[in-house]
Amino acid sequence: MPKRTQDQTGPRPTTIELRKVLASRIAGQAQSAGEHPTDIPGLTLFRRTEPSPCYRATYEPSLTVFVQGRKLINLGGTEYLCDGSSFLLSSIDVPVQSQIVEASEEVPLLSMLLRLDMPMVGEVLSREDLPEPEAASHRQGLAVGETTAGLLGACIRLIEILDAPEDIPFLSPLVQREIIYRILRTPQGERLRAIATRGDLSHRTAKAITWLRANYTKPLRMEELAGVSRMGVSTLHHQFRALTAMSPLRYQKQLRLQAARQRMVTDGLDATSAAYEVGYESVSQFSREYSRFFGQPPMRDVKALRDGRVAPVNAAWL
Repeated sequence: MPKRTQDQTGPRPTTIELRKVLASRIAGQAQSAGEHPTDIPGLTLFRRTEPSPCYRATYEPSLTVFVQGRKLINLGGTEYLCDGSSFLLSSIDVPVQSQIVEASEEVPLLSMLLRLDMPMVGEVLSREDLPEPEAASHRQGLAVGETTAGLLGACIRLIEILDAPEDIPFLSPLVQREIIYRILRTPQGERLRAIATRGDLSHRTAKAITWLRANYTKPLRMEELAGVSRMGVSTLHHQFRALTAMSPLRYQKQLRLQAARQRMVTDGLDATSAAYEVGYESVSQFSREYSRFFGQPPMRDVKALRDGRVAPVNAAWL
């Protein structure tokens, strides 16, 4: 009988070792504090060197992998704590409250965000040999899980492609497919699987969310939104709340207020012009809701942003 030779590759790296490697790769590409877009479409690297106040953010379908630091995210009163062993999966567009709670010059928060290509997710799901994930009862559009060796290894390979720009067009999609596969194998991937599966109620609700994001300036008619999702009004309300932790009306208001704030900051619009542009018919109503949402009146908030100060967050709106 032939003698079995010993595996020459040696023991596989542990998840702790892989996290250190990924942290080194991110730090090497993101050498200064801030947000660092890359040559790989949809991939952004982050280095944060100090804690932050609470601030408003919107997550699109994406995967964020953390390797250092800690970040707290609040969606509708549910808190998600992300640390160096975590990944955050967002399967829909959803507004959240976000806060960096642990970061320093010596040990910065390091993370990578990969925007998910939903057609690619559907392509991976169409394979008959894709194993079923573990069951998960979590229904919201955000989920936090523990990074696995397979996921970390794929993330390392994706960042390493940045050192060979000529390889990005060919290799990046291949590695991104593996990352999607690794996520779908986790319990948290069940949400992504449901939203990407045609006919599933979550998929129909995601269509309503996409439509609402594209048409937030229009008056909200629930019958029209239910028609887009091909669900009854009451079913849509239930599914919408399950995914976003808010009603369609509140979701629309948050979209309008975020858009108005952006226009005032970047384009110099006054509060009245911004209010009408995003769909408000009453400027006084806009000012009241803006103050409740961002913690202070529109122009004072915009001045604080321009001065580099962050306005307080009203958690009652979450």
